[in-house]
Amino acid sequence: MTTAAPARTSFLLGLFGAGIGGSLTPAMQEREGFASGLNLTYRLVDAERLGYGAENLAEMLDWAQHFGFDGLNITHPFKQVVIPLLDELSDDAHDLGAVNTVVFRDGRALGRNTDWSGWGRAFRRRLPEAVSDRAVLVGAGGAGSAVGYALLEQGSAHVSIVDVDVEKAQACATRLAKRFGDDRVRATTDLAGALASAQGLVNATPTGMTGHPGLPVPAELVREDLWVSDVVYFPLETELIHLARSRGCRVVPGGGMAVFQAVGAFEYFTGVEPDAERMVRHFEELTS
Repeated sequence: MTTAAPARTSFLLGLFGAGIGGSLTPAMQEREGFASGLNLTYRLVDAERLGYGAENLAEMLDWAQHFGFDGLNITHPFKQVVIPLLDELSDDAHDLGAVNTVVFRDGRALGRNTDWSGWGRAFRRRLPEAVSDRAVLVGAGGAGSAVGYALLEQGSAHVSIVDVDVEKAQACATRLAKRFGDDRVRATTDLAGALASAQGLVNATPTGMTGHPGLPVPAELVREDLWVSDVVYFPLETELIHLARSRGCRVVPGGGMAVFQAVGAFEYFTGVEPDAERMVRHFEELTS
């Protein structure tokens, strides 16, 4: 972590996004704040409920700073459009073109990204032996870009990116290739061919979440020697994870990314290293 924070114990934080009423982030952040001896208040600012759009984002950031917020988590659909409004970006946020954490320091708004590091940390916690494996990433949106960055940063030999929007897949691959090299990442429309030479599969689409049932890939492509990860965590046991378990695959459910992005954001906001395993246990309580 590189964002210096004042040595104090009281923090006002929030989450800005659309349709975020079910977010578990406030509970995780406030519980960890209490356990860490901090007076931490975390509020939801639901753009959908308020009727806010991208055109209101600058005003919202100004409002947050004027009313003493120490930082905000940013989620869909504002992770990209917030960037021109910030005073500084971390290298990873710049590479990804997305920000999920804004820290207010000395009148400046600093953009950070803990989505990629959150997914990577959750993956290594479960499958440390698989960090160099070749992987297929389904979904090239914000979550997919973060997962692709994490896979390549932790050492994946190659990542193939598949999306129903072929141009989006190519744009994601091009962005990641600028950081990691053309030989390590590519967009493809040949899902079966890519999986045939891969050891892992990641779903970074909404398919499988509550209200979006189904599998992101044909069932016959989920073979027993693959490891399978999902970014969806409502429900934790998606159809993909259930199928993978039934076939003997090693699995990484989506909850880990949700927890560990919050772990990273907590440290950026407060300057205090949280107890990650305690936050994992709390998340498990919230989703049990």
